Amino acid sequence: MNLILPEHYDPRLTVRETQEAIKYIRDTFQKEFGREMNLERISAPLFVEKSSGLNDNLNGVERPVSFDMAFLPGETVEVVQSLAKWKRLALHRYGFKPGEGLYTNMNAIRRDEIPDNLHSCYVDQWDWERVITREQRNLETLRDTVRNIFKIIKHMEHEVWYKYPQAVKHLPDDIYFISSEELEAMYPDDTPKERENKITKEHGCVFLMKIGEKLSNGQPHDGRAPDYDDWQLNGDILFWFETLGCALEISSMGIRVDETSLMEQLKKAGCEERKNLPYHRMLLNGELPLTIGGGIGQSRLCMLLLDRAHIGEVQASIWPEEMRRACAEHKIFLL
Repeated sequence: MNLILPEHYDPRLTVRETQEAIKYIRDTFQKEFGREMNLERISAPLFVEKSSGLNDNLNGVERPVSFDMAFLPGETVEVVQSLAKWKRLALHRYGFKPGEGLYTNMNAIRRDEIPDNLHSCYVDQWDWERVITREQRNLETLRDTVRNIFKIIKHMEHEVWYKYPQAVKHLPDDIYFISSEELEAMYPDDTPKERENKITKEHGCVFLMKIGEKLSNGQPHDGRAPDYDDWQLNGDILFWFETLGCALEISSMGIRVDETSLMEQLKKAGCEERKNLPYHRMLLNGELPLTIGGGIGQSRLCMLLLDRAHIGEVQASIWPEEMRRACAEHKIFLL
């Protein structure tokens, strides 16, 4: 069982008070996030047809939950693993223009996830996407967007402090930018996670850029699907989480592939056959808008702001009984 049990842990809020705080954070954040980022709230699917090519294959090894439907003979339907591609298609279908965007609630099931303090088989996040111009496909746009998201999260700290001063976690005042290649050069003998922990502990909050491409050691820092993020224009927002002694990823995001980077990354990933899927054909034909987007973990944001030791304290999911017992003995009450 992979579980961290902090000594002298105190959740500071009862389970019912925690539920109230979760609702407050989710309701408040999504309103402020939508307003500050110029995003409209839309509805999103729980599942998509496998043949559409819309589902995210993550690192390529995770098995999506799939089933059939009586009115779709011969078709397999999959629970979404993320909405990275679907959002871009929605922006096209709904007529969004540069500077405009959308956000939605994304719920997914990760059947192969190993549960621990930070990971659950249930994923809940705000997925968002915004249309940009060809000229905006650069690091400056990415950095400016990251700074804006950090500002919104930082403002949420003050909102939560006002209502729950005894429970809020205090966040750093700034975010530090570094590429995965620069980080590997700093700590060549460490694993990717060890590197993340060291740089995030030093700076408090980090945006780790350019994830997916192979580094000088021949390995990528982390896996990324080749057909949504441009590996040169993406990254993760990480906060140092002292309660667990590790970096906590709050968001994965980036500028999305265009026609050129899609074909380059499909070739590098050895899956050029995807270019024949409906979504990929639209992208290669120039029918889809250029976009930037990502996801922000709802439960992880609540976990961060309320300084909780386990994601199960802020979301209802399934946990091993041994984990439930061990957590209860240390005042970690899983929903």
